[in-house]
Amino acid sequence: MRLKSVAKAILPPVFLDWARRSPFQVQKENVWSGDYDSWAAAVAASGGYDSGEILERVYQAGLKVKRGERIYERDGVLFDQVEYSWPILAGLMWAAARTGGRLDVVDFGGSFGSSYFQNRTFLKSLSHLRWNVVEQSGFVDRGRLDFQDDTLRFYDSIDSALAENTAHVLLLSSVLQYLERPYELLEVARRFQYVIVDLTPAWDEARDQLVVQTVPPSIYTASYPCWIFSEQRLRSAFQSYFQIVASFDAHIGQRLRIGKKNAGYRGYLLERTGTR
Repeated sequence: MRLKSVAKAILPPVFLDWARRSPFQVQKENVWSGDYDSWAAAVAASGGYDSGEILERVYQAGLKVKRGERIYERDGVLFDQVEYSWPILAGLMWAAARTGGRLDVVDFGGSFGSSYFQNRTFLKSLSHLRWNVVEQSGFVDRGRLDFQDDTLRFYDSIDSALAENTAHVLLLSSVLQYLERPYELLEVARRFQYVIVDLTPAWDEARDQLVVQTVPPSIYTASYPCWIFSEQRLRSAFQSYFQIVASFDAHIGQRLRIGKKNAGYRGYLLERTGTR
């Protein structure tokens, strides 16, 4: 598996809006439809998105947060207050506590460090903090130029991040569902002692379903393939390599409607088997 190719395959969720709305309000306007038998078919049914414009909007929003002009941003959406995912923060601090107050994270698909800026008020108390974002080349180039410092770093692959860091935590927030072969990433995840998964759509059905996610024009004109995971299958895949320490409903709390069925955003805290 080519890790650099996986990084390039990230499809950042496009919930772009300059209005001051909550993540719940942004999410609920999206539509999930279809039941596609291949990634190619889902791509063909999608309108795609202007990745250059998305990059620019996320970049500008991130700069406002870095400069202290705004409090928080997520996927280019600016907010007046930080929307914490408390289970994720707890997982990060738990992992740090088990490694002597040191936290070295690979944030796969981490934009310009949204999760780092979201949680840095708490994380800065740690004795050692390194936050390594793995992203597409456009994010990496701008990230290194305008966001990188001694704590926040940018890489185009997990391999390159691990070549310079002894990262023990992998963060997968709103990522797995946008990969063509999401289960292959779990093979890579075995290189980490802890894996934190967040904002991942799952349901009680026995199989995964490939749908097209459509963002309304009021936010941004875009549509792209998205997996709705069978929670049973997802848990089984996790348990091939990890112990599920905790599972939780993601903080946005939205139910996704796919045809006549419902799904929800889930999160998981995983520890590699045999690390105790």
